[in-house]
Amino acid sequence: MGVQILNFVSASFSYVFRDSLMDSGDNDYLLTLSTADSTPYGIDFKPSGGQPTGRFTDGRSIADIVGPALREESFPPPFLAPNSREHATSRGINYASGALGILDETGSLFVSPISILINRATYSQFDIVNYILKSSVYSLTIGSNDIINYILPSVPYLSAQKLLPTITKVFMISNLTLQLKRLRDMGARKLVLVGIGLVGCIPFVRALNLFLPGGSCVIQVNQFIQGYNKKLKELLDELNREGSREAIFVYVNSYDILMEIVLNYRRHGFENADALCRGGFFPPFDCYNATSVMCDDRSKYMFWDAYRPTEAANAVVAQELLDGDQTRSYPINIRQLYTYHFPS
Repeated sequence: MGVQILNFVSASFSYVFRDSLMDSGDNDYLLTLSTADSTPYGIDFKPSGGQPTGRFTDGRSIADIVGPALREESFPPPFLAPNSREHATSRGINYASGALGILDETGSLFVSPISILINRATYSQFDIVNYILKSSVYSLTIGSNDIINYILPSVPYLSAQKLLPTITKVFMISNLTLQLKRLRDMGARKLVLVGIGLVGCIPFVRALNLFLPGGSCVIQVNQFIQGYNKKLKELLDELNREGSREAIFVYVNSYDILMEIVLNYRRHGFENADALCRGGFFPPFDCYNATSVMCDDRSKYMFWDAYRPTEAANAVVAQELLDGDQTRSYPINIRQLYTYHFPS
């Protein structure tokens, strides 16, 4: 597919469908156990003066860093915030929600599945001028919770029998395909799909495997993810071939980006690439307790809590997304996507 790049940044806005990696506060408006509305969440988020905003990290998410770098505007508000509709045409909307998954059963005890969120977007988009929808960037970072849900130990007589990994991947891709086509049909033309990252290396998953050597990742989990990411990239290639004049789908290789950071963490200024900065040191990590242990210097840690990276790690990833080569974002990077011009 030919890529034509203009020399100016178009009037693009962000519409974000993601899990807790990008949640900017939607879960604060839901009856859910998955919230980040208490300290020390947000301790390094300067716009709020260090107060919690519903973000599941110490500071900015990747979306918070990438967006202003391209538009010099404030962050898209969470969809459920009272004033989100007012800012839809100037700042975009963040539909991200902690515990969200691709499969409807993932996170169902906590929040609505992605199909419900995209239905919300479908109905709310009629209030937004069509040309803004077509010039905006839609990004989806989702799938990590599906993996975590799949690898959790089954509870005898209570948990449903797990499907084979190959079947689970097929179901995930099939459900995601329906949602992507729905977004395209409602007018989305620039879409970013972030592959699943190093779930096998996060503190929570490593702690489930107590006999691993210190700092080791769970190989089987990462192999599962690599298989899924391969299928996701193949799907996006197919969608790009189907409608190269209608929409462009960009695949973000978050797995390799994060692996490079883990393997070369000192080069990126980190002193620790496996321990969590806040919470206890054994499951369930006590992540939601404001009095739990916290490291002194968050900028030296890759992981903020048992599941999510620090703002410092998010900044490294964001730079790769903005200006990385095709091994990081394919077929173009995020900065190029914002200036992408469709063939006439």
